[in-house]
Amino acid sequence: MRPDFLIRNKHIIIYGISLAILLFLLRWLQLRLIVFNHAFEIYVGAIALIFTALGIWLALKLIKPKVQIVEHIVEKVHEPESTDTFKLNEDTLNELGLSKRELEVLQLMATGLSNQEIAGQLFVSLNTIKTHTSKVFEKLDVKRRTQAVEKAKRLSLIP
Repeated sequence: MRPDFLIRNKHIIIYGISLAILLFLLRWLQLRLIVFNHAFEIYVGAIALIFTALGIWLALKLIKPKVQIVEHIVEKVHEPESTDTFKLNEDTLNELGLSKRELEVLQLMATGLSNQEIAGQLFVSLNTIKTHTSKVFEKLDVKRRTQAVEKAKRLSLIP
């Protein structure tokens, strides 16, 4: 436990020992005649050096970015593509209460179209598409387009 304590607090221990050595050095110099003539200037200079070194050390610690490397292995399970055509899960569709127009908007979202492009294809206003999109998000209990498309594919609502 003690080696762990020493390793964790090595900067504090080194700083304390450095200050003790500096104090010893200043006391030794004070006993000599050098300090008697210029005591104030030496003390001010020593304090300035200490705070400069401390400021540089602190700045280097604060500027150094803390980098954390996170690796995730993502496995995407693909079901083998069958030769069957897509079959809509109507039970889930009725359970969620999606309208035909909302399902159309969801299918067009899955193709990667923007709201403006979907509005152009369905010949409705952009605000109507935004309303349909928000209703789809609400009914599927998601917050983003990608989540909605993924959940709809899992529920067999879109191919």
